[in-house]
Amino acid sequence: MRGLRAQLVLVFLVVSALSALTAAAFTFRQGQSAIVARAQADALQELRAHLASLAPDLPADPGEADLRTLALQLDRAAGTRGRHTALSYRGGPLVAAGTQAPPVPAGLRAEAASATTALAQRFHHGETPWLAVALPVTAAASPDGPPPLVVYASFSLASQQQDVDALAAAARAGALPVVLASVVVALLAARRLLRPVRRLRTAAERMAGGGLDTRVTVTGDDELADLGRTFNTMAATLQADAAALRAMEARARRFAADVSHELRTPLAAMSAVTEVLDADAASGRLAPLTAEALHLVSGETRKLTRLVEDLIEVSRFDAGAAVLNLDEVDVAQFVAKTLALRHWQDRVRTDLPPGLRARLDPRRADVILANLVGNALRHGGPEVSVLVQVRAEAGRLTVTVSDDGPGIPADLLPHVFDRFTKADGARARSDGSGLGLAIATENAHLHGGTLTARNAPHGGAVLTLTLPADPPGVPAQLS
Repeated sequence: MRGLRAQLVLVFLVVSALSALTAAAFTFRQGQSAIVARAQADALQELRAHLASLAPDLPADPGEADLRTLALQLDRAAGTRGRHTALSYRGGPLVAAGTQAPPVPAGLRAEAASATTALAQRFHHGETPWLAVALPVTAAASPDGPPPLVVYASFSLASQQQDVDALAAAARAGALPVVLASVVVALLAARRLLRPVRRLRTAAERMAGGGLDTRVTVTGDDELADLGRTFNTMAATLQADAAALRAMEARARRFAADVSHELRTPLAAMSAVTEVLDADAASGRLAPLTAEALHLVSGETRKLTRLVEDLIEVSRFDAGAAVLNLDEVDVAQFVAKTLALRHWQDRVRTDLPPGLRARLDPRRADVILANLVGNALRHGGPEVSVLVQVRAEAGRLTVTVSDDGPGIPADLLPHVFDRFTKADGARARSDGSGLGLAIATENAHLHGGTLTARNAPHGGAVLTLTLPADPPGVPAQLS
């Protein structure tokens, strides 16, 4: 029942059922009252007519025999109606034609003792509904006093009850088709109401998939039509904004790539010159102040050169120009070579299984491992202990670089692989460009792998590289 269609049908069904039941109950009550009121009116009218024709023969001070005779005459005049009559003279006991008086409610007798108009009361005698009427006969000499004679008549309402039961059955039978028909109407109404909603959902799914040119057909002037127009306006705005953003992003990438390539040549010349001057400074042929300034320029030139190389590499990833050149390598020898090239073999411990071979791009894998180890050495502290572990299981190669340093700050951990992210954001100048781990992540993705970072429970950072057994598009094997 979570769907809007089911909820609409359910609400429509409940409202229709309540309406049908309310109408049926109201009709039943009205019909029941009309049937009983008609029976009561007929009984009183008939009793008055019979009494008007028979009462004149009653003596002025009737005895019990006179009352019994009048009751017998009234019962005979009722015919097939089945009326049972009894009379009470001056508050005396009921006198009926037979030996047993008809059932008369005590409350009706108490009211009739001082009433001047006809009274009626419904009651149950056994399991059958009955109607009792009391008709006071006021003496002409004392019209305002208590009636000297009260005529009571009781008769069964069994036939009227049958009519009421038939009316109730008809009301129930009439309510059921209304409820069933309301289901069909509710389904049709829900289908009509939800058709624009389904179109909006389909359009939203297309937009989520990148189809920003998606629009919905709008008909009518209701609230759903207004929603469709608003959706189209939103889609047009998003499309325009996305196009503008893509154009700005493309210009920014092209600008960074062009600037990096333009800087590459002069930086190469500057690096060559600074290397010569560094050699002169090392030989002592330059003044101390000049040598110090030269070392500063040389260091900044190297940093700028690394930054330009990183930017060029990032531009290759953004342009989709980065490709894999896979080769089968011995993993242990590859890790040892990476550490030796950077003179880290004495600072980094390794846990490498012998004889493990894998197919990967050596240059890109070297960049990944060098960035992971260099990050651990640079930010772990001067006495940091770095461990490189390699495992092969379930067709995947896992390389873990862990240290016992302070770890990665909690607020930095979700962004550690973002571009230009540095461990100490307050320091404007640092040895790294903030692109190393971002480039390592791109290289891992190029291999079809992942790169994750976490803090160990005992302290220190743990960076894990996971590579698949089969790099994208190229068969690979682990042995």
